[in-house]
Amino acid sequence: MGFPRMFRLAALLALVLATPIFAQQGNIDFGGLRADPKLPVEVTADSFAVDQATNSATFSGEVRISQGDMVITAGEVTIEYAEDGKGIKQLIASGGVLLKAGNDAAQAQTATYLIDTAQVTLTGDVILTQGSAAISGQTLVVNLSDGTGRIEGRVTTTFLPGGN
Repeated sequence: MGFPRMFRLAALLALVLATPIFAQQGNIDFGGLRADPKLPVEVTADSFAVDQATNSATFSGEVRISQGDMVITAGEVTIEYAEDGKGIKQLIASGGVLLKAGNDAAQAQTATYLIDTAQVTLTGDVILTQGSAAISGQTLVVNLSDGTGRIEGRVTTTFLPGGN
C-alpha cells in the first residue's frame, strides 16, 4: 500500500471515528434527559431532618427523587428552599448519584439540581450512558428544559461506529 493511499485511508478512518467523539465532547443532545421544572417533585428516603436556621431539609438513606419521568437516586439529598420559603431553590445530592430519564442515565459522586433553571450539574467520576454509547468525565452540566449539555474534565468516550 503506497503512502498516498494509506494516508487517505487513515484520514477517512480518523474522520469517520472522530465525528461522534467531537460531537460528544462539545454540546451533547441528551434526548431523554429532559424535565419540566413546573411538575411536582416527589422525594422518598429512610429519614428526613429540617433545619429552620438554614432554610433547608436533608433526606438520608436510599433517597429517590422524581419529577415527571426523571429520577435521581442518592445516599443523601439536601434541599434548599427559596428565600421566601415558597418552593425549592435547589437539591444537592451526594453518595452514589444516579440521574435517569428515558434511555439516558448519568452517574456521579455529587449532583446539584437548580429547580428554576432546570439545570443539573454532576461532578466527580461522571459516566453518561446513551444506548450502547458511554462517555465519562469529571463534570456534566445538563439543561433539562432543552435536553442539551456539556461534559468536561478528561473526557473519554466509547461508542459503536454507525450507531448509538
